[in-house]
Amino acid sequence: MRTRQLLNLLLREAGIGLALALLVILFWVFAPRFGSAANFTNILVQISINTVISVGMTFAILLGGIDLSVGSVLALATVVGGLVITHESLSVPAAITLSLLASMAVGMVCGFFNGWVSERWKVHSFIVTLGMLNIARGAALQVSHSRTIFSFPDAFNAVGSMMVGYGWFQLPVIFLIAATAVLAGRFVLARTVFGRLIYAIGNNEEAVRLSGHNPSRYKVAAFTVTGAMVGLAAIMYMMRLNIASPILGVGFELNAIAAVVIGGTSMSGGKGSMIGTFLGACIMGVLNNGLLLLGMGDFARQMVTGFIIVLAVVIDKYRARAVVSLTSYAPAHAEPSPAIGTK
Repeated sequence: MRTRQLLNLLLREAGIGLALALLVILFWVFAPRFGSAANFTNILVQISINTVISVGMTFAILLGGIDLSVGSVLALATVVGGLVITHESLSVPAAITLSLLASMAVGMVCGFFNGWVSERWKVHSFIVTLGMLNIARGAALQVSHSRTIFSFPDAFNAVGSMMVGYGWFQLPVIFLIAATAVLAGRFVLARTVFGRLIYAIGNNEEAVRLSGHNPSRYKVAAFTVTGAMVGLAAIMYMMRLNIASPILGVGFELNAIAAVVIGGTSMSGGKGSMIGTFLGACIMGVLNNGLLLLGMGDFARQMVTGFIIVLAVVIDKYRARAVVSLTSYAPAHAEPSPAIGTK
């Protein structure tokens, strides 16, 4: 492994993993019932939806953008999927299949809209997704007539509580879906031209343009990926809680941003990893679970989450300086970075 890559790994994933381990030890000692197998299973279930949303958010933030609409889009995707799956004229297999496709399609369309408008009129994604936040929330309320949808097929509901494993070692299926999304996201970012271009655009968009690529196309595609992950999270939400509601998802964007930033992805773009995002989501889940077991209320936990976001951004600035300082001692004959790739 090259010196620069090793230093970045130690300063990012290793440090985040150590912070997660320290949190687990701290709550194991002081929080009642935290160390039980049932509670760890509960944590895995709790972090699954935020993990999938955070995977999508990573693509947006690596570009130097952001998506504030993920919570509202999730609500709209669940409502549309819920209406399809409860349609009386459809058989159970057809209803489940069409519901999955509808939820994914809603997420992807909203993500595409965010990216296209942002690039077509050169408006920062903060503003565009803020508008989509209201559009999707209003659409969810309108389509559902402000009511909660339930009575999903038993075969669909069973997946949300299904466990896979042998003996004492069992993992929730919903967590395995999230882990698969993380691995797929890591593969895309690390092993594909598209992933390398996402990093390159976040670092220097003009250089990517001069190399013969169209950054706008990749930025729209990245926001579409973000929307697709929100659609997948909507399906997981329906499986887990067996409802679709137009008022769900409030604050989900903050949890996803917190997970991504805590995981080491720079808000200015171009730096970060999917494994770091996963560890960030784990830290958020462990922290919320541990504070709840310690008796801290919802309002106080929201304050802690906000503080952690600010702290993570500040730490990111110092971490970036440390990377520059340490890697400046890399030998002059170090291997050059791999080429972005060609069309």
